[in-house]
Amino acid sequence: MAIVRSYDSIHASRIVEACAEGGATAIEVTFTVPRAPAVIEDLAKRYPAKQIALGAGTVLDPETARIAILAGAQFVVSPSLNTETARLCNRYQIPYLPGAGTIREIVEAMESGADIIKIFPGETLGPAFVKAARAPLPQASLMPTGGVSIDNAAEWIEAGSVALGVGGNLTAGAKTGDFKSITDLARRFIAAIAEARSKSIR
Repeated sequence: MAIVRSYDSIHASRIVEACAEGGATAIEVTFTVPRAPAVIEDLAKRYPAKQIALGAGTVLDPETARIAILAGAQFVVSPSLNTETARLCNRYQIPYLPGAGTIREIVEAMESGADIIKIFPGETLGPAFVKAARAPLPQASLMPTGGVSIDNAAEWIEAGSVALGVGGNLTAGAKTGDFKSITDLARRFIAAIAEARSKSIR
């Protein structure tokens, strides 16, 4: 899942375009992006739901979640669990991905109906945390965010992650206007994940 943060709404849209061209099928636009609801609404009109699952990130409360859903967000991501946000997303059957950094937080997120749990901050916890967490909780669907790079993508998948949330390590080229690098890197991430998954199946 490509995570889009930007100082400007037009800039954010260009990042999304580059990610989509690279084959990303799940893209999160964070609410730190100026005019995030309008960005999500515009992108939802341009990209069919079957082509890209478009979500809203950095959602801290149910009010923001409802705004995101009305704008066209197909999933909602939070840095931590907010039970009222979970309840609202469940009410409208919108997948909710709250952040968690401990076993207790993972269990609480699962009990609140979270579809996927964002392991955050990934750069601090590392792939070993995912592997350790899945020993007592093999049913947990975990997705690391933060610190995921092309160099460790396979390691995260092999540890048991169901998906990867990638932000700055994917979109850094946007700072210099190099959107092609984002497209190329998205393709590399997808290939690395597919290869790691095929090894896990064997």
